[in-house]
Amino acid sequence: MIQKETPDMPLLSLGMMSVLAAQFLSALADNAILIAAIAIVKAQGLPHLVPLLQESFVVPFILLAPFVGQVADGFPKGRVMLVANMVKLAGALAMVQGVNPLTAYALIGIGAAMYSPAKYGILAQMFGPAALVKANGMMEGSTIVAILLGVVLGGWLADQSLAWAFTGVVSAYGFAALANLFVPSLPAENAEAHFHPWRLVRQFLGSVMSLLKNPDSRFSLLGTSMFWGSGTTLRLMLFAWVPVALLITDNQTPANLMGAVSVGIVLGALGAGLWVSLANVNRALLGGLLLGPSILAIVFIHDLTFAMISMVAIGIFGGFFVVPLNALLQERGHATIGAGNALAVQNFAENIAMLVFVGIYGWTATAGIPIGTSIVGFGLALLLATGALTVSRLGRR
Repeated sequence: MIQKETPDMPLLSLGMMSVLAAQFLSALADNAILIAAIAIVKAQGLPHLVPLLQESFVVPFILLAPFVGQVADGFPKGRVMLVANMVKLAGALAMVQGVNPLTAYALIGIGAAMYSPAKYGILAQMFGPAALVKANGMMEGSTIVAILLGVVLGGWLADQSLAWAFTGVVSAYGFAALANLFVPSLPAENAEAHFHPWRLVRQFLGSVMSLLKNPDSRFSLLGTSMFWGSGTTLRLMLFAWVPVALLITDNQTPANLMGAVSVGIVLGALGAGLWVSLANVNRALLGGLLLGPSILAIVFIHDLTFAMISMVAIGIFGGFFVVPLNALLQERGHATIGAGNALAVQNFAENIAMLVFVGIYGWTATAGIPIGTSIVGFGLALLLATGALTVSRLGRR
């Protein structure tokens, strides 16, 4: 049966520090290797494959969604995180050996799909509702700092030496696996789970319906899906926008702009930890409503300094929006279907959004639509979507 008791652990305990260290190193490597893979396909004269790289990473999240949540709840989450990092390490080594970047990055996506419900689900086991938003803020802050360093180092190394970039990536995955050994050995949330494929698919669909019927978890799923779908697309758009708007053609500049978004998300996550709790979670809507206009403003920017400021602002709004919604879903999921299952459903929804958003952007790029036009359409669509979510949420209350 689902374990519902939630012990409280100190936010700065060795166990929490181990979780944060493992997540930091794993996320750093995830983002550095993306920049390296983009550099590879650009060097091969195949820039149209850049959106497909992200698609190859996302597809495993969707296909494995019925299974990874059950695995996360059926085994100690620290050990699930360890195995997932070893799968990521295998994908990185495959890319080093010259395996097609799409295939190798898909293998890393498999590891990431396994890792995600375990890394967030373990927080719901370690902390009660009162501390869960703060714990999520620490996790998101650690992740975003890792993304920042990963994209900046990945961009710099990709312009210098791909061999050094891959050396750093492999080392980061190895140290992440080592940190996983010190993650608390908590009991499985659902040790009685039976891993029959078709049964798991039916159970997963039941979990999806259960979360969609709950107004709070539905609100969280829609909001976080919008955030990650838009954020992933924006990252790829920067590689096309920077040469046109800023007249800079290296890998470092778009990577640095991605890093600026990460800095903003850290600040937004800190703000959410201070001013938003599960009791007043609707405050997070303000950040979501400001995302669309801030993305629309990009089309008027032709200066690197203003571009950096704009990216930081986008990150602040996004972090303030997504962190409380993550905590809301974990708390509702932990109390009902298990945090691992809830996070697997969240990954499923978010990655479908990424697949759709990135797929539309890939279509516009292939069709030759100017990047400025794509950004305007993207910003307007996001503004309408977050506006509809806000009206629905506040109207219900």
